[in-house]
Amino acid sequence: MYYGLAGLLFCAVSLAVPALGQQQAGPMTPAAGSPQQQSAPQSTPAEKPPAPPAIPQLTKRPQAPATGSGEQHPGPRVTVPTGTHIPLVLHNAVSTRSARPGDPVYFETLFPVMVDGKVAIPAGSYVSGEVTDAKRPGRVKGRAELMIKLNTLILPNAYMINLNAAPSNAGTGGGETVNNEGKVIGDSDKASDAGTVVKDTAAGAGIGAIAGRGAQGAGIGAGIGAVAGLATVLLSRGPEAELPRGTTVEVVLNRPILLDADKDQFTGPGQASTLPGPPNREPERSKYPF
Repeated sequence: MYYGLAGLLFCAVSLAVPALGQQQAGPMTPAAGSPQQQSAPQSTPAEKPPAPPAIPQLTKRPQAPATGSGEQHPGPRVTVPTGTHIPLVLHNAVSTRSARPGDPVYFETLFPVMVDGKVAIPAGSYVSGEVTDAKRPGRVKGRAELMIKLNTLILPNAYMINLNAAPSNAGTGGGETVNNEGKVIGDSDKASDAGTVVKDTAAGAGIGAIAGRGAQGAGIGAGIGAVAGLATVLLSRGPEAELPRGTTVEVVLNRPILLDADKDQFTGPGQASTLPGPPNREPERSKYPF
C-alpha cells in the first residue's frame, strides 16, 4: 500500500511540473501559415493619389507684322511693274491636231527686262507653261483654238518665280491670231474653200465637155464638179492652229512680279538661244475628216 501511494504521488507531481512550465512560458505564438494568422486582418496605410503633372507655362512670342506679299520679314525687292512686255521664243511645236490639256510648253526670253537701269530678267531665262485647252477646227464652221498658260519664270541662276501669264500675240508664220484672253485662234481658210469648189467645177466642166462634146456636157460636168468640190469642203476639217518651233510670243504682265534683290543680281544682259523663225505658211484644210 505504501508503494501504491508513493506511485500515485509521483505521477501527480510529474503532471504538475509541465503545466507549471507552460504557464510561466506564456501563450504560444501561432505558427506562420496557420488558419488563425491568415484570418487576421492586415491594416495597411491608405495610399495617396498621385499628384497631377505640372503644366509648363508657354511664353508667347511676339509676331512680326504681316506684309502685303504675305511673307514675314521680307528683304529688299525688285518690282517688275504691270504692263511690262516680255518677248519669248517657243522651243517645242504645238498644234491642235495633237495637243491635249496638260501638255508642257517651253519658252525662252529673247530680250533683257530692265528695272531702274539694272537687268531684272536677263535674256535666255526660261519660261515653262502648259496647254490648258485645245479645240480642233470644225468641218463646216468653227476655227481651231489653243489656250496656253505660262506658269513659271526660271532665271539663269535657277531662281524660280511664279509667272501666271498668258500670251498677248504670237508670230507663227501663218494666219493664227491671239484674242484678249490669250487664246490662239486658227485661220479660216475661206479663200482655199472657194478655190477648191471653183477648181473642181472647172475640172468637171472640162471633162463633161469632152465626154458630151458640147455645151450641155460641159454644164453637166460643171455641176458634178461643183458638187464634188463642195463635198470636199464639207467633209474635211479647217486649218489647225499651229505654233511651230521658233514661234515668237509676247507676254504683257497683268500684275507686278516681285523678285528678291539678293537673288536678282545680274551684271550682263544675258543671251538667248539662236532659233530660226517659223516659215510663212498658207492655211491648209485637212485632207481627212478625222
